[in-house]
Amino acid sequence: MRKRTQAVRIGNLFIGGGHPIAVQSMLNVPIHDIEGNVAQAKRLEAEGCQIIRVTVPSTADARVVTALKNAVSMPVVADIHFDYKAALACVDAGVDKIRINPGNIGADEHVAEVARACRARGIPIRIGVNGGSMEKEILAKYGGVTPQALVESAMYHAALLEKHDFRDIVISIKSSNVPIVVAAYRLLSERCAYPLHVGVTEAGTYRMGLIKSAMGIGTLLLEGIGDTIRVSLTDEPEKEVRAGFDILRAAGHFVPGPEVVSCPTCGRTSIEVARIAAEVEERLRGCKKPVKIAVMGCVVNGPGEARDADIGIAGGKGCAMLFIKGKQVRRIEGNYVDELCAEVERLVSAE
Repeated sequence: MRKRTQAVRIGNLFIGGGHPIAVQSMLNVPIHDIEGNVAQAKRLEAEGCQIIRVTVPSTADARVVTALKNAVSMPVVADIHFDYKAALACVDAGVDKIRINPGNIGADEHVAEVARACRARGIPIRIGVNGGSMEKEILAKYGGVTPQALVESAMYHAALLEKHDFRDIVISIKSSNVPIVVAAYRLLSERCAYPLHVGVTEAGTYRMGLIKSAMGIGTLLLEGIGDTIRVSLTDEPEKEVRAGFDILRAAGHFVPGPEVVSCPTCGRTSIEVARIAAEVEERLRGCKKPVKIAVMGCVVNGPGEARDADIGIAGGKGCAMLFIKGKQVRRIEGNYVDELCAEVERLVSAE
């Protein structure tokens, strides 16, 4: 059961309030390369990314927001650090959300000015608390980065906006430590009803970053916590998007498109399970129908273990057995990938 949070509109998308969990990523092209940022954003949108974030260090850099808004239909979020004028410039450029920590932009009148500008345009603000950039006083109070410290920091920044009657807020509290992240979000979920953006920051390269993100994000999703997610990887952002949807699917959320399951193989395996499964995944990447496909190594346990799959194959002697809804249909010989993908196409077309 998902925790009910308040609904927030980000451009043409709603988060919180029971709306589907959104997958987002961040552009990593140098900010001065407008064409490069636009090209990367288009690739991310093609992967299914639903929200895109871009860093905007200065007022002059707000031009990237205009370029992105003209190029993609997904909401654009401006990542602001310290310079409230950059936030105002992004508002004027038509940004869909601002990511800023109110306590880091100087005087209270600066916070008030950003809050007024965002309220006038219906632009939400995401408070992004990070274990590496917390207030010294809070760190001293708790003796370091703890779940309680992260939550106190987040609520402090939220209070700065609430003071100016601004409550169109999204919050994230991230650390590279998975147990701390999970505990912090649990506490925050009890303290407020603002939508939560969930992720593990500085998670690392693809292998470890994926593991830490799956553990942290997946645990919270299973507990009903989280309204948007980002898988932070030291890799291409397209991989973040794919991983985000994979984690959503693994946590039981509906994700359009095929799901390929395959056995870990053993001495009975009689077909190239790894190669076939990978090729089927790649071949069907553009399909949006929610079909579950199994690639199993043998007929001993294959059809039975994968009986919840819509369609699949299991290896045999010099052939593979095609099964649909757990029932054996016919033998396949030759190119297993071609045959299986053709059967999948027929299956989804008939629905």
